[in-house]
Amino acid sequence: MTSKVLMGNMPELMEKILNNLKHEFYSLYSCALVNRHWCKISIPILWQDLFSLSVNPKPLFIPIYFSSLGEDEKFIIKECLKEEGLNIEFSIPLFDYARFLKVLYICRLEIQIKKWINLKLGQQKPVYNITWTSPLITLPYKLFIESGATLHEFGLSYYESLKFQSEVFLPLEQNVQFFSRLQNLTLYLDARSSLGIENIDKLLRILAKNSTKISTLNLDLFPDSKSQIFNTLFPAIKLLIKSQKQLRKFLLGAEEDYCSEFFTTNFYTTQFHGIVSALESQKNSLQEIKLVGCGFSDEFEVLSNCKNLETIRIRSCDSKLLKILDHNISTLEISGSRIDVPTIVQILEKFGILLQRLTFVSNAVIRNESLLIEALKSFCPNIIYLYITDIGLPTQLLELISNLQKLQFLSLGFASNVPVEDRNIRVMEFAKILPSTLQYLDLANSWLNSFIDILLNHCNAPLKKLLIGRCSFDNEKNVKALINYCIQNGTLNYIGVSKSRSLNSIGNELEKYVKLVPYGHIVVNC
Repeated sequence: MTSKVLMGNMPELMEKILNNLKHEFYSLYSCALVNRHWCKISIPILWQDLFSLSVNPKPLFIPIYFSSLGEDEKFIIKECLKEEGLNIEFSIPLFDYARFLKVLYICRLEIQIKKWINLKLGQQKPVYNITWTSPLITLPYKLFIESGATLHEFGLSYYESLKFQSEVFLPLEQNVQFFSRLQNLTLYLDARSSLGIENIDKLLRILAKNSTKISTLNLDLFPDSKSQIFNTLFPAIKLLIKSQKQLRKFLLGAEEDYCSEFFTTNFYTTQFHGIVSALESQKNSLQEIKLVGCGFSDEFEVLSNCKNLETIRIRSCDSKLLKILDHNISTLEISGSRIDVPTIVQILEKFGILLQRLTFVSNAVIRNESLLIEALKSFCPNIIYLYITDIGLPTQLLELISNLQKLQFLSLGFASNVPVEDRNIRVMEFAKILPSTLQYLDLANSWLNSFIDILLNHCNAPLKKLLIGRCSFDNEKNVKALINYCIQNGTLNYIGVSKSRSLNSIGNELEKYVKLVPYGHIVVNC
């Protein structure tokens, strides 16, 4: 069996095995060097998503794409690079690499090409004079379209479409396979500018015609209720939604950076021009919806018809949106500047028995916290994931946690309104009531970091993952408590360390008992 795999006699099985490494760039690269058979299977997987910033710290693959261009296009690239002070020698590619591309965000393409130029020039500062209109960007994009690539994921900002002319639209219309298998689509549209609107409209109509298998649609709109700029786009957006066979996840709202100025003033967008109503066509498939900066509108009544909708995430939205729901919600995430507790209590009473994953993130201390906790105790016994911030550590919360006998994931953060003189006792009580089902505890953003020694010395929960802040390691008692917990319980596999602390600075003693990893590698979001 092993010899058959090594010799390439079972390519289907080998492809499944190597696909599990598609996010492990260096491991997959090593597999490509094993032999000719492994190379033929590994290379297409390796080149699916090379533009992701987390995958490639050094984009040395860029000239390989340039080498795949036609002779006339190579001449243009060479002239462009000369203007940047670079000479390039084109090689003969071993594979049709452009054909393997599956994930493309235009902004990442631009960033990686700039990074490659900086690398060749030996500069640390970014190159600013290369824009989306440059042939260094547009020619590779055209190459991907004409090579026969079939994208699974695509992202585009409004400013990146400003110069979409016939040299891009014509290949898109001729190579229908490029978007034919698209599953995830993200569009960043800005109502503050009318530039590129006609191009985006044309692209949306191409997508509506050629992409009918999108499962996740992210419409990132800058909230400007007074703008009339999007009027020409709304018909095309609705057409795109209605053309999908099984849309499962729909996200509507603005980038957090764009709309942060509105989060503190309860600014809500209430004009949706039929975009939300278009979800009626997806009532049998829609499973998750995320809304940012949205106020209540009659259009949202359509969600009550989506009987498979089970996940709702709202950020800085009108809580009244949730009142229209009357079916099986198992995951609920509410975040923003103000948590409307009375409204949420009504919602929990409605479908709390079905709730399994719950997130509350507030930018201020939650008011009426006792009312909220009491509602959770009364209506939500089946929670397995709880993430709540700015609620302190009142005795009511301890009672709630001890009653959640199915709880596996717990994250607490920020608020520290427990009197200083009571904190030691409160932490001790907290440790003792943690349920035996708990496997994951995230305290990285909590004042409890300073009391890790007390917590672990009284904790019997079989934790497998513990996430804490870097300050926890400044105290020798905390490090000793961590070691003792590992020895006595024998369940802890990972400690996630936040705030970019160098893991080497913690010392080797703790690593004899547990693996230390960056916080982001093991954090769990519902």
